[in-house]
Amino acid sequence: MAVELLVSCMHKDGRALAEKMHISSPAVIVNQCEEDSEEQFDLPGGRITAICRNERGVGRSRNLALERAGEAVCVFSDEDIVYEPDYAEKIQAEFDRHPEADGLLFQVDVDPSRRTYRIDSFGPVGRFNCGRYPAYSMAFRRDRLIAAGVRFSLLFGGGAKYSNGEDSLFLLDCIKAGLKIYKTPMRIGEEIPRPSTWFTGYHEKFFFDRGVLFHFLYGRLAFLWGFRFTFCKRKVMCREIPWYKAYALLLRGVREGRKTEAEGIDA
Repeated sequence: MAVELLVSCMHKDGRALAEKMHISSPAVIVNQCEEDSEEQFDLPGGRITAICRNERGVGRSRNLALERAGEAVCVFSDEDIVYEPDYAEKIQAEFDRHPEADGLLFQVDVDPSRRTYRIDSFGPVGRFNCGRYPAYSMAFRRDRLIAAGVRFSLLFGGGAKYSNGEDSLFLLDCIKAGLKIYKTPMRIGEEIPRPSTWFTGYHEKFFFDRGVLFHFLYGRLAFLWGFRFTFCKRKVMCREIPWYKAYALLLRGVREGRKTEAEGIDA
């Protein structure tokens, strides 16, 4: 069972990035830039396919990387992740230990100020706890993911119309498709801090976009989850915009999401 990294990046040299990330397995690197090109080269851990595309959207990049993947296990990644020397062996071993798992979410350490998740024990991931995990924590058995037909949203994420959330929607679609996903405390790497490609503050667009996302995540319960989100985190997120206005913006986004879905546009 070979492990393959699927890396999305912007304006990077493939070879230099592979070395910086300590990649020691086969990998597909999709670079958003101003040209269309492709090259392959070998590193001690395996063959690297570096693809440059003059297009934008992290979901588009991840989908292309998945299309070009060829190994048994694919691991989604970002350009700011640095891996442990034995990450591939750890991932292989964890899938061997859990044949029931179609996908596993691994621990990747980040700065506490940016941390959205921490995995302390092995367990299942379901519809109502899948929203906290980033794409770079995800690994899947490629054949089962391909058979399920799940792909990343082109509406959400860096370079798309709406801010972030493509990773949460991806996991939700996997669960809806019947894939069995589990979280594991196995640590495989860490994030090196860098400026966010999508977060620019808790402004009106942030809350509006979150409302659109909540519609696709929670449907008719979006207004309840939105209230909980804005009220419980108001001391952090609502210093510039009062929480009741933030909630109103979120509800506008929910209505936008309904309209988008009604027009037949899939997330």
